[in-house]
Amino acid sequence: MADRYYLYGIFPAPGPTALPLDGLDAQPMQVKQLGDFTFLYSIACQKRYLSSRKNLLGHEKVLEAAMEQGHRTLLPLQFGLIVESWEQVQTDLVEPHAEDLVQLFERLNGCREVSIKVQWDPSTELERMMVENADLQAQRDQLEGTQLGMEQVIFIGQQIENALEERKQGIVEQFRQVLTPLAKDVLENPPQTDVMIYNAAFLIPWNSEAEFGQAIDTVDQSFGDRLRIRYNNFTAPYNFAQLQ
Repeated sequence: MADRYYLYGIFPAPGPTALPLDGLDAQPMQVKQLGDFTFLYSIACQKRYLSSRKNLLGHEKVLEAAMEQGHRTLLPLQFGLIVESWEQVQTDLVEPHAEDLVQLFERLNGCREVSIKVQWDPSTELERMMVENADLQAQRDQLEGTQLGMEQVIFIGQQIENALEERKQGIVEQFRQVLTPLAKDVLENPPQTDVMIYNAAFLIPWNSEAEFGQAIDTVDQSFGDRLRIRYNNFTAPYNFAQLQ
């Protein structure tokens, strides 16, 4: 049976020559150069890889190891990509997209992707907002202490909801104002949970991560203990390596 290849990422040639680690199914990492591009791969032992935590982390570990060895300009490929032959890769990817790949490499050269996810506690923020806004507090008290018509209930509910959304956007805007000037590009993704208020990836100069991380800390500290922040300062540039 002919080998099948699991692909992890693409580098500008010559790319890495060897990585002292195993990929999925404990298969040794290998490289294949096709023209100006070098593909990082291992032999695929399965027809399809389930997106389990173990497999996803294994895929990511390979890419991070390459970056740690100094091969920082790479295009990460989607998890689970298996090909039957290198002729297939040449025909389906390299030949039709060579120019796009080169442009992506130029865009990513000297840069890294970092990401931030900001969460808050909606209930706590609501109570804080009521303390700070006597008018809203009075309207909410009406909901609890008097008989109101449906239209009044809806109106007051919308007023409170709009004020909370404005409060959320005010927090998000502070992160934007501080972090966006430090980045070459920004991609804001939808929040992943009800308590997440900001989810963004930034493409920044590779050596400016310490400054960027400090900027996040400064904004976070201005809010005391109101926010929970997850900051990833080392990841393959999935958000900024998309072929159109």
